[in-house]
Order: sequence, then C-alpha cells, then structure tokens
Amino acid sequence: MTIEHDVAEGGSGMMIQSEAAFRSYEEAVDWITRRAPVYGIRPGLTRMNLLMEHFGHPERRLKFIHVAGTNGKGSVCAYLTEVLQRNGYDVGSFTSPYIERFTDRLRYNGKDIPDEDVLRLANRLKPLADELAEGEAGPPTMFELVTAMAILYFGQTVFPDFVVWETGLGGRLDSTNIVTPILSILTNVGHDHMDVLGDTLEKIAWEKAGIIKNGVPVVSAIDQPEALEVVHQVCTDKQATLYSLNREFHFEATASSETGQTFDFMGPFRHFAEVPMSMIGYHQFKNASVAFMALEVLRQYYAVVLEDEQIAEGFRETRWPGRLELVSNHPRLLLDGAHNPEGAAALAAALKETYRYRKLNIAMGMISTKDHVGFLSQILPLADTVIFTEPDFHKKMDAAALAERANSLPADLHKPKIIVEADWRKALDALIAMTDEEDLALVCGTLYLISDVRSWVLRRTDSEKGW
Repeated sequence: MTIEHDVAEGGSGMMIQSEAAFRSYEEAVDWITRRAPVYGIRPGLTRMNLLMEHFGHPERRLKFIHVAGTNGKGSVCAYLTEVLQRNGYDVGSFTSPYIERFTDRLRYNGKDIPDEDVLRLANRLKPLADELAEGEAGPPTMFELVTAMAILYFGQTVFPDFVVWETGLGGRLDSTNIVTPILSILTNVGHDHMDVLGDTLEKIAWEKAGIIKNGVPVVSAIDQPEALEVVHQVCTDKQATLYSLNREFHFEATASSETGQTFDFMGPFRHFAEVPMSMIGYHQFKNASVAFMALEVLRQYYAVVLEDEQIAEGFRETRWPGRLELVSNHPRLLLDGAHNPEGAAALAAALKETYRYRKLNIAMGMISTKDHVGFLSQILPLADTVIFTEPDFHKKMDAAALAERANSLPADLHKPKIIVEADWRKALDALIAMTDEEDLALVCGTLYLISDVRSWVLRRTDSEKGW
C-alpha cells in the first residue's frame, strides 16, 4: 500500500509515492490521540504555519466563522451549522472535544468525516510530522494534527461554503487561529484554563480576543466590564466592528420548560419574535441570541440568503450532545458537560428554574486541573446524593480526593449524602438504582465522563474517548 503526499517545498503540488504509515483508521487515530499525554498543550502557531505552508495554505480558500469563549462555544457552533445547512449552504464544522468517536469533531453537512478520509489524511500528515519532530519547531501536538486534518479535509476534499470553526483553548495562540475568518465570535469569558490563559478575566479576555482580525466583524456575549473593555479595545485597534450583547443586540426570554424554550431577538437590523429552541437552560437564550446576531451579520455583510422559516426551524431542531441532554426517561437521566464555575452556575440555574423533581441524585467526575471548589459550591447544595467517580482520562481527578474537597466546603453549605465509587460504570448503576420516577439523575463534571456515559447508555458501547 502506498500513499501520495506533497513535496515540502512551499506546497508545490508535486506528488511522490511513499509507503503508508497506517493501514487502518484505528492505527491512524491511535497515532494522533496518544500524542495528547506525551506532548500536551504547546500554545503557538509555528508548527501550524509550517504544516499549512507545506500544503499550500488551503485554509486561505475557506470562509471561516471562528468561535472562542469559555462556555457556550459548542452550542453556538451547533445553531450556526443547523441554520446555514437548512438554508441550503454546505457547512463544515470543527468542534472539540468529541463525544463518542474521533470523527464527531470534524463534520461536513452534519455527517462525520469518513474513516477512510481520516486514514488518508493521517498518512499525508505523518511524514511531515516526523520531519518537524527533528527540527527546531518540534513535534506537532495532537490538536495541531487534528486541526491540520480538518483544514485539509475542508480545503482539499469537500469544499464547504462555510466552516464553523471552534477554538480549542484560548484563541491568540490556539492552533485554530491560523485562519482569517469572515466573522469572529466570543461567547463569554470565565475562570477556566487559568494555568495557561492567565489568572484574571482581563488576561483571559485578551487571549480569547486574539482571534479578532483586522476589519473582521465581531459578535460578543462577554458581559464583565473589565473583560468587555479588553475586547472593545482590541476591536478598536483592529478596526473591527463589535456587536455586543445588551448593547447592539438583546434577547427576551418568552417561555421555558423541560421540553423547549422561546425568545424574542432584538438586533440593529431587525427584530425576530418567538425564536423556538429545543436546547434547555437560561444560558441557551444567550448562546442562541449570539448565533442569531452572527447570522444577521452574515446576511448584512456577505449577502447570505436566510429564510425566516428556515431560521426558526434551524433553531428549533438544533441539538448538542451532553448539554442538558435527557438520555433516559425511566428514570430521567440528564447529562451535562459543565466543568467550570461559570458552567456550574448555568447548570444550577437550569436545575432550579426549569426542572422539577423530588430528589436530585448526581454522579460527578472531574479533571484534576479544574476549579473544583468553585464548581462544587454551586452544585452540591442542590443535590440529595452525590456519587463521586472518575472519567477514563489521563488527567482525571481522584474520586476520593474530590470527595475530600466537597467535605472541606464551609459548614453552612448544604452537603448531600456523599458516595465514592471510582469505577464510572458502577457509579452509573448506583445512580440509576437510587433514582425513582419522581426523581432526577444527573451526570456532570467533565465531557470526558459524559462521553463514556452517553455511549454506554445509548448504545452499550465504549466511547473512543474525546480529546
């Protein structure tokens, strides 16, 4: 078996034959994903620039909608993708982490990248990755290779009209920032990845605002004054028009239940009443209004044709796995990927305002690098029982240690019954067994746990493990 790949000199398009490094999808994915614990996170665009230069910069032929933020990125990407597709556009989407399968994160018109394309593109990337590993730039990380694969797939295989493009971490030095988009979106700023992005909201906002490009319009839902000031200054410096929630556009929630929500959108170009949604929680009003404003910018700036009926249908039909997702009714089992204080606040608000239950039972696992106290202090007071468990992930937080963090919270804070069960399957069984029809079961704390549980509950199969 042989493969063809580009000669390294400037992406000349010349082709040479070489022996394939991988002979199956599984081998290719293993090569990519096992780099995560080895090379970790290495912010910077040097290796991405070298990768793209080698392949002739296919990213320059694509129209990207670049989405950054602490929470809500995936939901905003989902709304945009669904609405654009329903209006007849071909849409590529790149999101992270994947929930059940490696191919989840890289989609074209709602369908995962085919296994054979993953294999083919991995074999194209492998020789260059080996070459970079021997030079000053060093070996590409897992995320850099996946980002490069996405660009090659969209820019040299399927050629979508738009690519909805989610950052991995931060923005300024994230691998996805190799692109110049037609629209930049900042969902919010919160306390997450502070070891990499900085220890203040201003520093985090500056990193995320790094996706803003000269003259490219920006839609933002950032509301903290100190963070918003950073974004405003970056937009001013780059002469990028800023559309900010509660300033240039607004929303008003009109209905909310466990099965759906509606809101009115008020923007600088028009108003739109009774936008329907299936995604639940007050935070989804904000995410949906950001997506709506982004669609309005596309209409006004780039003459994107969007029919009102298809817009409404797109918002109604948008789903996003692991975000207040009800995967079972007997008993009710809710999955939510909240993993930081801001996500916990949104989850807690939904549990108090939208859902009805006699008892709330929770299975929770977290990653070791997160703000455990900030998360626990908002979720624990709502629960009757919490089972601390562990996701099958190399950065997992020890379940017993997480229980200790919970027990160390202030004495005046309501604390539920606490159980420690490190095996997530046993924890899930215990959670289901203790939850009656009038109760609500919840799994939360990290998408890496959600990935495992969702695959097991819906298909009785193991997740490939999201990265």
